[in-house]
Amino acid sequence: MAADCLSPVFCVFFIALVLAGCAHHRPIANPPVSVPPAEQPTTAPPQQPVPAPTIGPSPAPAVQYTEQGVASWYGVPFNGRRTSDGEIYNMFTYTAAHRTLPFGAVVRVTNLNNGRQVEVRINDRGPFVANRIIDLSYSAAVAIGMIGTGTASVRLAVVGGPDPNVGFFGVQVGAFSVESNAERLRDRLSAQYSPVTITQYDSPNGMFYRVRAGRFTTQNAAQQLAQQLEERDQFVAFVVRLDN
Repeated sequence: MAADCLSPVFCVFFIALVLAGCAHHRPIANPPVSVPPAEQPTTAPPQQPVPAPTIGPSPAPAVQYTEQGVASWYGVPFNGRRTSDGEIYNMFTYTAAHRTLPFGAVVRVTNLNNGRQVEVRINDRGPFVANRIIDLSYSAAVAIGMIGTGTASVRLAVVGGPDPNVGFFGVQVGAFSVESNAERLRDRLSAQYSPVTITQYDSPNGMFYRVRAGRFTTQNAAQQLAQQLEERDQFVAFVVRLDN
């Protein structure tokens, strides 16, 4: 009844107010929100197993060198002691001891019993045992499958590092735990095989004094002296590198 009394002008004004009010409550689209990039982890993921280290690349030697004989290996109690080149011996790296190859030479060792191979770096001297040509680290021995047997027939091939035939060579004729015994042998040999020297070796079993005769620029010349000392004087003689 009251609505009938409203004038047309008032009705138009009323409708405009209602529409304006509705406009204030009309939903507004949400503005875009910038999403921050995912945070980087604060700690590195667990490491994967580390593969066996490789050696190289090393320059190929100027002269090819191969050798065949018996290999042995060494670990405890030498682990953690200094090698002949001054490094600390780590039985879990791929290194080896050789009597005449220069330090830093890289040698491929092939187990002739099973064909397995490993490359090692020479950083020590030895083995000073008859009929053995190389002493491998524990890990190198594992790599070619000779831990159980202790020794294996192997072939050596120098694949990198210094020229193995350049240097000075002599003959080791004895190693003594008593220095005076080494001095007596030196004096005995000096008249015929000069020069004869004594070098010290700090082994896990104490200090040893090594007696060495001759100084040659080739291994062949040193080998001739070694044969002479073995045949004439009944020594167990080893050709050794003198310059390192």
